[in-house]
Amino acid sequence: MNTLRILFIDAYDSFSNNIVSLLTTTLDAHVDILPIDPPELNPGNSNFAHELKTLLRQYDAVVCGPGPGSPDLPQDVGLMRYIWELEPAHLVPVLGICLGFQSLVVSCGGIVKKLKTGLHGMIREIDHAIERPNLDEGNIFSGVPPFKATLYHSLHADIGQDSIPADNWTASKWATPAHLPDVVPLAWVYEDRGDYIERILMGVRHKVKPFWGLQYHPESICTEPIGHQVIKNWFREAMRWNHTTGRTTTPIPYTPVATTTLPKSGAHSLETDTGHLEHGLNNSYSWMNSSSELASFGINYRYGSRTLKLPIHIEVPDIVEILQGGRKDFIILDSASANANRIGADVRGRYSIIALDVDNTLQLEYRTGDRYVTARCPPLRGSPELFATFQLGARQTVWEVLAEFWSKRRVAADDSSKPFLGGFMGYTTYELGLEGIDVNSHQERHHDRPDLCFAWVTKSIVIDHTKGTLRIQHLSPSESEGVNWATSIADRLTTSPIWSDGLRANFNKRAQLSQLTPPSTPTTFTKAQIQVPDADEYESKVRTCQDYIASGDSYELCLTDQTHITRPRSPSAAGSSPLTPQEPGKPPQTSWQLYRSLRSRQPAPFGSYIRLGGATLISSSPERFLEFDAEGLCSMRPMKGTVRKSRAVSTLAQAEQILHVPKEEAENLMIVDLVRHDLHGVCGPGRVEVPKLNIVEEYASVFQMISVVEGRLPEDGLKTGLDVLAASLPPGSMTGAPKKRSCEILHEIEGRRERSLYSGVVGYMDAAGRGDWSVTIRSLFRWDDENVEVSDQNQRKELEVWHIGAGGAVTALSTAEGERDEMFTKLKGPLGVFDDEA
Repeated sequence: MNTLRILFIDAYDSFSNNIVSLLTTTLDAHVDILPIDPPELNPGNSNFAHELKTLLRQYDAVVCGPGPGSPDLPQDVGLMRYIWELEPAHLVPVLGICLGFQSLVVSCGGIVKKLKTGLHGMIREIDHAIERPNLDEGNIFSGVPPFKATLYHSLHADIGQDSIPADNWTASKWATPAHLPDVVPLAWVYEDRGDYIERILMGVRHKVKPFWGLQYHPESICTEPIGHQVIKNWFREAMRWNHTTGRTTTPIPYTPVATTTLPKSGAHSLETDTGHLEHGLNNSYSWMNSSSELASFGINYRYGSRTLKLPIHIEVPDIVEILQGGRKDFIILDSASANANRIGADVRGRYSIIALDVDNTLQLEYRTGDRYVTARCPPLRGSPELFATFQLGARQTVWEVLAEFWSKRRVAADDSSKPFLGGFMGYTTYELGLEGIDVNSHQERHHDRPDLCFAWVTKSIVIDHTKGTLRIQHLSPSESEGVNWATSIADRLTTSPIWSDGLRANFNKRAQLSQLTPPSTPTTFTKAQIQVPDADEYESKVRTCQDYIASGDSYELCLTDQTHITRPRSPSAAGSSPLTPQEPGKPPQTSWQLYRSLRSRQPAPFGSYIRLGGATLISSSPERFLEFDAEGLCSMRPMKGTVRKSRAVSTLAQAEQILHVPKEEAENLMIVDLVRHDLHGVCGPGRVEVPKLNIVEEYASVFQMISVVEGRLPEDGLKTGLDVLAASLPPGSMTGAPKKRSCEILHEIEGRRERSLYSGVVGYMDAAGRGDWSVTIRSLFRWDDENVEVSDQNQRKELEVWHIGAGGAVTALSTAEGERDEMFTKLKGPLGVFDDEA
């Protein structure tokens, strides 16, 4: 028997892949995905009707999915409206979900209105017609036990339900409205608004045509599985209608449009069309396969390591100061909370990773909007800098370049090299993620800063805080070279006075004992100028977000703002970075001192200090974005819901009482369903699970609500963690849902200003295919090319500019004051490093 085929019409929702997975696994059907506005199917073309009918004849049924916007706007529903208008001879069974449901009701003459308050991420009991009419009469709820389902909508269908008196409701709620003869109600939800009960239509069928609709989201992780019987019933009815009417599918040798399936093509599906490249331009394929010194860097390197016992008083910054003084570039992933008390084991962080000699690594850079990638390697032993720029193919992305680069340097994984043995380390900006979802934000940029900067690290140190060990490791062209290097590093560590000096608090003594770095340049340090967001303006932006949410354009908008700190240019702002300790009684001057201050004030499992690609990033992020292993297991930990520790909220139980409320749980649920969508797009149907939902965890200074979503990559080996990373940016916890429309709205509300490193990610993917990435929040950053000159007593002074982003998820249940307070709460931690200056 041939597999039954369903066409899913995607209205650019961030839950679409979850629906496709549900249809595939529940119905054992093949599902193709088509956007609402494919360029090949333009309603303005003379052959549009013929092409649409030809397309639909290939499918047993159609599902019109959810999406942002209004069913009254043609651009928001696209093809859906033409499907409802098909002539009887060309009808196809259809199920509309959320926006698709509303579009169906509008096509029948109903209207759509705003709810009093949106119901995004709310879980409600579905009142459905269990017995009458029965399934053979088109009631797809027939025989389904009571169940709860997740709602994601702020608009609702009005079929005259409010005109029915309360005492007549039970007898009339399943009746066809007199003014809408084609509408048969099948399900309702009731919302207590205090002074009245709002009746919200949840399910309908067309009285004559094979059309059904559901307002709720059957695919949500919080819709009870018993409710999936409704989907089975719909498909059974659809097939029965096809059989009764004699409708059959007609395979054709070509398709008028390009559909996609799950899993979608990934970074290894190289589509470089070198034939479209201009002659004379280098391209990634020819560069990767050239014999140049730059293109050959790191190929056929061997892994080796040496392990030392870590003295109990030695911390990550100490090791960096011993080994990396005078360097320009740094990549330090610091689990600064590893030894913190009173926080859960899951959030302490087990490993810290220090990239060594980053100045000498090969670095790949990419800027959104550019069609080229830059590879560079600093001069070695007096040779000139190695540098190459190569064009991307017509349909090629930077992720395909990275995948090809990685595959030529792949190293087999083993347990002794966990979690990292060398490979890619670096950052991406928020704007790189916007490019991946076709949100244009780069046209107005006036700089050449990279949006992706990855170093291929061949020398590193991994600290296992659980075992108390330090592993010196290398990827080297020869075993002897690696062993000699590791021995020299071990000797430098163990012979350093700090290694055996337990009196770590005596910084003066440490500075005298260690002649590892040059002293700081004396400066007359003036106070930093701090510009924080205006509280009233931020509240106004929150209300603007809620206007968009009420109009159906978004379920949740993760609004952010930035604080700017202007201060005298530090000695580490350009050139090599002195790693001298902070002098007692003086504020932090260098970026290194700021990092030390932040990690002591706000230790976090995903802290980092990065100087790379012209950026300096200091982070105390508590949020893991994505982790994956070499076997294809991927894990994401969306974080939504924050309460700061205080005398009033000092225990986990108190925080749980505050965070386990509908607003906070709904925020987290929305991002969980969004993350499931992202993972389904790479892993495929039925390969994503949620082992933890809405769990409160304790951190050093706050309590956070988190969830864990896991996916498993296909066994064909064609996809890696790079594919998951590319498909998941920007992080859903920093955008809202649906992601694309939400990012477009936020770009306008936030003044078309770049978020830059804030809301991006930091982490690694090693040569064995293992990776760990964190969301860049609770952080401060600056760019080397952003400076301000001022006059002071007839002298020109150069100032550096630091940025701190903060914000929160705005929903229909938010209050402007509450969101303002949350933003300033999150700002307080990183801004605290400037307290002594301001």
